[in-house]
Amino acid sequence: MQDLHVTLIQSEVHWHKVDANLASFEEKIWHTEASDIILLPEMFNTGFSTKAKPFAEKMNGKTFKWMRNMAEQSQAVIIGSYMVSERTEYFNRLFFMHPSGKYTYYDKRHLFRMTHEDEYFTSGKDIVINKVKGWNINAMICYDLRFPVWSRNKYDKEKDALLYDVLIYIANWPATRVTAWDILLKARAVENMCYVIGLNRVGMDGNGILYNGHSNVIDPKGRAFEEAVEDECVRRHTLSGSELASYRENFPTYLDFDSFEIKN
Repeated sequence: MQDLHVTLIQSEVHWHKVDANLASFEEKIWHTEASDIILLPEMFNTGFSTKAKPFAEKMNGKTFKWMRNMAEQSQAVIIGSYMVSERTEYFNRLFFMHPSGKYTYYDKRHLFRMTHEDEYFTSGKDIVINKVKGWNINAMICYDLRFPVWSRNKYDKEKDALLYDVLIYIANWPATRVTAWDILLKARAVENMCYVIGLNRVGMDGNGILYNGHSNVIDPKGRAFEEAVEDECVRRHTLSGSELASYRENFPTYLDFDSFEIKN
């Protein structure tokens, strides 16, 4: 695999102001170095909210078109989530938007009941793996981080390959629980023998909840790429395909992974 260049945009989010957020993130994207992937936070166009009825968009709405344009213009995969409506249901939906206009999406599996997210949104049922420059990438959302079975890597003996190489979590993870965020990102990297990327927001939301970032990249040995940053920042990191392959070859714990099946 070639090296993979990933940009993390750790930013404040304007509460329920879609146009302001799209303009803000567009400016930040234009000031980034060339990357293969650019990450935006969970519900980047509104902040983490359960106001689905007024803010959820149809699949081909304003934010979808904006993501498609940003991917084409930056020539990078853009990853971020926002509220989407389908018929009578609402989803916290992560889009994986390619420069070509091709896209896939992942619906948040674990809905945060402590803020009643589960009462307004429908839970996702499927894990979605995307490929970029030969890397298999699994992207999830915030609260999913606490559930290791859902994100567990799998080894395919016939293909002699693991399901994915990079596990991404985009989030609105509050400062009061950021210690758990730091620990769990490292745990997911070690147990799944992969790179893990966590992208969080900063600032105060409309509910008075403070977010302090700590976005980071963790290597398969559980080592963070940098010290925790708690302000707005844009960071570009390079993931080494050769280092990942070498580590897996020399320490193949995946050969002893337990096999299991998740029943929805």
